[in-house]
Amino acid sequence: MRTAFDFSPLFRSTVGFDRIFDLLDNAQRVSTIDNWPPYDIVKTGEDQYRVTLAVAGFGESELNVTQERNLLLVSGEKAASEDTQYLHRGIAGRSFQRRFELADHVRVAGANLANGLLTIDLKREIPEAMKPRRIDIKGDLSLPKADAPKIESGVKAA
Repeated sequence: MRTAFDFSPLFRSTVGFDRIFDLLDNAQRVSTIDNWPPYDIVKTGEDQYRVTLAVAGFGESELNVTQERNLLLVSGEKAASEDTQYLHRGIAGRSFQRRFELADHVRVAGANLANGLLTIDLKREIPEAMKPRRIDIKGDLSLPKADAPKIESGVKAA
């Protein structure tokens, strides 16, 4: 049994959160569980991440890594080999497509294929305009800085 949440009342009182509601809606959808190829996601630094996929049997030319706005798409397509006759086929060579939702300002820093592992390095780069910055506070410039005037009277007290 699936329970669907209606987010439409929240649209009336929020501005700019459309992406969050889309992510929540996508997370609710029942999808087939596809756990191939297996992968790891590791946080390697303050704003750095690494996605490692086990893609044994695939070469660099058979893999494709694409980054769209907030989506990392990794796909692989094995070239068909018609003349090979397998007695036992234990290494999966089927095509795959794996999607990863990325947070805002996360970009792919690089990808590497070694020993059957595809490693994709990610880095979050917050634009300078969005980083916190210190604002200098200046004193009130409208008041004069001169000494206070002295009142002198020509009459002496008795």
